[in-house]
Amino acid sequence: MSDAKADSVARKKADTASSHTLLEGRLGYHVESALLVRALTHRSYAYENGGLPTNERLEFLGDSVLGLVVTDTLYRTHPDLPEGQLAKLRAAVVNSRALAEVGRGLDLGSFIRLGRGEEGTGGRDKASILADTLEAVIGAVYLDQGLDAASELVHRLFDPLIEKSSNLGAGLDWKTSLQELTATEGLGVPEYLVTETGPDHEKTFTAAARVGGVSYGTGTGRSKKEAEQQAAESAWRAIRAAADERAKAAEAARAAQPVDTADTADADEEPASA
Repeated sequence: MSDAKADSVARKKADTASSHTLLEGRLGYHVESALLVRALTHRSYAYENGGLPTNERLEFLGDSVLGLVVTDTLYRTHPDLPEGQLAKLRAAVVNSRALAEVGRGLDLGSFIRLGRGEEGTGGRDKASILADTLEAVIGAVYLDQGLDAASELVHRLFDPLIEKSSNLGAGLDWKTSLQELTATEGLGVPEYLVTETGPDHEKTFTAAARVGGVSYGTGTGRSKKEAEQQAAESAWRAIRAAADERAKAAEAARAAQPVDTADTADADEEPASA
C-alpha cells in the first residue's frame, strides 16, 4: 500500500472513530466498534462495497427489544386498559414515522453508511431508513450492553412519546376516528386508495383517504396500514377544521342578529291597572 493510500485509510478510520464517539455520546453508551459499524450499514452501501454485512439482522433484533420495552411500559402504566387500547397506544409509539423523528433528534442520518444511489435521493432523511437504523442501533446496544442498557436507552428516547400517546385521543386510531367524524358530519364512509412503489424488499405505500368522492388527505408508510392511518389523520384534521369553521361562522351569525327592541319593550311593560 502506498503512503498516500495508507494516510487516506488512516484518516478515514479516524473520522469514523470520531463520528462514532459523537453518536455514542448522544446515545449515552459505548458500543463495540464493529457492531456499531454494522448497525449503521444500510444495504445500499453493503451492496456497492462487495456484499458487506448489513444492519438488517440487528434491525430485526432491535425491533423486538423496542417492542418489548414499550409494551411492558404500557402494560404497567395502564393497568385498567384493555388489550385493544394497549395495542393502539403501542402503535402510536412504535411506527416508522415516530422512530424517524427520534432518529432525527439524534441526527442519526448523518452517521448512516449509504450507497451512492440512496445518498442521491435523500436517503439520510428517509423515514424508513432512519427507523430501520434506529432499531439496528437499539439491537447493537442490546447485544453489547445487555437488556438493562437497551431498556434504559429506549426509555430515554421514547418515554416522551409514550406519555404523549396517552393523550392522543383521536390519534390512537385515526381510521376509526375519521369514520366516526364523517358519520357525525353526514359525509359517508371513508375509502382508501392505496398504491405501492419500490422493490419487494423496500416497498413504499401511499394512501389517499376519500369521502363522498372527495380526497381529503394522503399518507405514506412502509405498510398499507401505516399509509392508511396517516391518510386518515390528514383527512380527519381537514374535516374537523372545516366543521369547526362552520360552527364558528354559525355562532358569529347568531351573535350578529339584531335584537327586536319593540318586542323587548313590550315584554318589559307592566300590565295596565284595572
